[in-house]
Amino acid sequence: MNIDWKQVNAAIWRQQTGTLRPVKAIDPITLDALIGIDRQKAELIKNTERFIAHKPANNALLWGARGTGKSSLIKAILNAYKSDGLRLIEVFKSDLYNLPYIVDEIRELPQRFIIYCDDFSFDANENSYMVLKTVLEGSIEQPPENVLLYATSNRRHLLPEYMKDNLDAKLVDGELHYSDAVEEKISLSDRFGLWLSFYQANMESYLDIVDSYFPDYRGDKNVLHEAAKMFAMSRASKSGRTAKQFYNYYSEADE
Repeated sequence: MNIDWKQVNAAIWRQQTGTLRPVKAIDPITLDALIGIDRQKAELIKNTERFIAHKPANNALLWGARGTGKSSLIKAILNAYKSDGLRLIEVFKSDLYNLPYIVDEIRELPQRFIIYCDDFSFDANENSYMVLKTVLEGSIEQPPENVLLYATSNRRHLLPEYMKDNLDAKLVDGELHYSDAVEEKISLSDRFGLWLSFYQANMESYLDIVDSYFPDYRGDKNVLHEAAKMFAMSRASKSGRTAKQFYNYYSEADE
């Protein structure tokens, strides 16, 4: 792959070339810029700092509503700790079959690597997630000590759940035993030791995020907030992503 990880902080796997492409322009998002997710931020910081310090740390699943800061938090973690040797490799869901080859190339390196998978959920007929067992739990070879997986998803259990999956569940000696289909769905997310849930912001938190995008605003804040509320209503969302989109819209309209 010929990447100088002393100089490169992040890379993206490209399936067509079978190589990692260095990222030259990393999203500059910072931890301080993320508002309303203090609990999630603190948990992921703690886990990452343990990882950097060569202490036991968990693979992390960030799940929940769209646009609530899941991906931004992972990118902000990289920006905060890249000077401490943290590196990030983004792998798309469709390229998971290549994950063992990627890991083989970095497992002996001194840097600490986060494999980042965005929108990490699967349809019922997909099985590419099975390759994760090798990376998350090892095979006859132990999983790499310098690699963690941080994934984002809209689903807590990653795979779609159907009512029919529960029909074979049964009680045995007072204990609930799930069907094989349900066990398969639960076991995938169970391989992530850290679960962080994200929810839509309330209106107060949404407006706090909006204000963070307008630190030098000198107009009437009530007018700004009313416009932000109308924008959120039109999008049916009060997320951080909506606040950023409102900033892009309103700052242009205000010029």
